[in-house]
Amino acid sequence: MVRRRDPVEEHEDGSHDLYDIATWEPRTWLDRASIRLYRGIGRTVRGIVILVAIFILIAQFALTGLAAIANPIVGVFILLSVVPALGLAAYVWHTDVSMREPLGLLVTTFLLGVLFASFAAILNTMAQPAFRTIPLIGMALFFFLIVGPVEETVKWLAIRLYAYRSDSFDAVIDGAVYGAVAGLGFATIENTIYIGQQYLSALQAGTMGNPLGATIGTAAIRSFAGPGHVIYSGFAGYYLGLAKFNRENAGPIVVKGLLIATLLHGTYNTAVTYLPGFVQLAGVSVSPAVVFLGFVVLYDGVFGYALYRKLARYRRLYLQSKRTDAEVAEAFTED
Repeated sequence: MVRRRDPVEEHEDGSHDLYDIATWEPRTWLDRASIRLYRGIGRTVRGIVILVAIFILIAQFALTGLAAIANPIVGVFILLSVVPALGLAAYVWHTDVSMREPLGLLVTTFLLGVLFASFAAILNTMAQPAFRTIPLIGMALFFFLIVGPVEETVKWLAIRLYAYRSDSFDAVIDGAVYGAVAGLGFATIENTIYIGQQYLSALQAGTMGNPLGATIGTAAIRSFAGPGHVIYSGFAGYYLGLAKFNRENAGPIVVKGLLIATLLHGTYNTAVTYLPGFVQLAGVSVSPAVVFLGFVVLYDGVFGYALYRKLARYRRLYLQSKRTDAEVAEAFTED
């Protein structure tokens, strides 16, 4: 992006010092103090956001996640439920041909995805009752206006807050990698809470037999829900990477990525909520579990493939550019 210049700077012939008039760079102690203060405020705000997220997460674990500690088998269920999302995130990481991302940045993004999920949980919980009062379309509105935008924004924030600022974030495709990892973190804590809640509910209800039996179904459902988080935030992250290298249109590019992720997320939630009912109304004798499984495999397959095509195209053009650079260097050497 070409920097816009003040009219005074445009017509300056170099004979005047325009510092603090039409141009600026750090020269005095006050300039340097202003830079340090600006950076300090940014770090403080980010630190406060993370501390609040940690506090909320601890509160959530006190109510649900401790079930995994009380019964190690529940912990195994949680780990297994994350495997599909982990595999998909690992594949996105594998497609990054530019340079392998530092492990520290990946772990930090994962943890931020875990932490910021707590914000989404609170906002969703606060908003849901109002939408439940709306007949027929209330939950669809809830998914498109609250769940989708909120959850995709907090996953996007997990990338933007830290990894995005690193020099290692040096290619558009890196955004997809960090987006997938943020989605994995979000899916991990979400699965933990859902499975933990199911186990505690089964214990409190005095479920006949082993309450673990009632938990297996929830763990299986969550294993299919996890990859969606990776796909949606993979798209949002990719466009965040595109925005980083197209600063003149960064805002609209970021919005486009979040819109894609939100629409995919909202459509998925709406479909899995309403589709079994529609199937029953149509008189089709198919188990709701079969309907859910078939839809999720098809939906994630279609949009997972769309993400794959986008990443594959980037990979192809990147490798082509490297071959071109090598050919130019070879020709220069021969000359």
